[in-house]
Amino acid sequence: MTENSQGDAVEAAVKAHDGIDWLAELRGLVLMLLAVLAFHSLIAKPFYIPSISMMPNLQVGDRLVVSKYPYGWNWSSVSFHLLPRGAWRVLGRTPEYGDIVIVVPRNRREDLIKRVVALPGDRIAVVDGRIVLNGKPVPQAIEPPTLLPVDANQPCDDLTFPGLRSRAPSGTEYCELPTLRETLPNGASYTIIDHLDQTLDHMAEIRVPAGHVFLMGDNRDHSADSRASLEENGLGGPVPLSSVGGRAEFITFSLDGSESWNPLTWWSALRKARAWSTLRPRIEPTGGQ
Repeated sequence: MTENSQGDAVEAAVKAHDGIDWLAELRGLVLMLLAVLAFHSLIAKPFYIPSISMMPNLQVGDRLVVSKYPYGWNWSSVSFHLLPRGAWRVLGRTPEYGDIVIVVPRNRREDLIKRVVALPGDRIAVVDGRIVLNGKPVPQAIEPPTLLPVDANQPCDDLTFPGLRSRAPSGTEYCELPTLRETLPNGASYTIIDHLDQTLDHMAEIRVPAGHVFLMGDNRDHSADSRASLEENGLGGPVPLSSVGGRAEFITFSLDGSESWNPLTWWSALRKARAWSTLRPRIEPTGGQ
């Protein structure tokens, strides 16, 4: 046996004797998981839109980024809601009119996404579908209808959107949604859909308690929000700021529902025009009221 081969054999024997340091491997894995949890809880996390309650601004299939720090941190900031409910907040701040936020309802532990339409101390009512804030109707302007292509994630069925399905000369089918532009007192301006006269279009005036906000979905006829009771899967009125877990910032990508488990199908399912769209409201220079 040559000197080199003897050295190789010794080195192999040493490696076999040493083996794998499983404790170090496990420690590294735990530290990596803690770093991911900390980032999701303190900085930002991805979010998937599963419902039509925020149309036309958010659609089923949208993937977006929610930042965790704009309003400070609380129990609902922690990803997977690992902490028990509590009223505590760290560096707590109040959202602004028009912010899109994630919130945890009082009776279940799932994140919903809605828009802030009233702040602590505000008086709010809903009359014939229009918000009346501190005794003044919030301005609403008629916009051209929003045309959303019909796809697997937005079928535009007659039960939900009766008579709103249309076909273009090209043969493409659209959901033609009557659209209004709503502008809040700070000038935050965004589009909403209100095509039916239903119970949620009428709400007697209430005052938002200190430390709470009033939330509504942009799809006003199909959103269980602060107007709806807990029994109706709503938020049961104003929600405490300690249950607001972050602010929606922008859409990363959106899929139309035609994709499968195969990643090769994801490209053809992309709604390319929606990628990187901001979710911050437009600010009108004149203010809202």
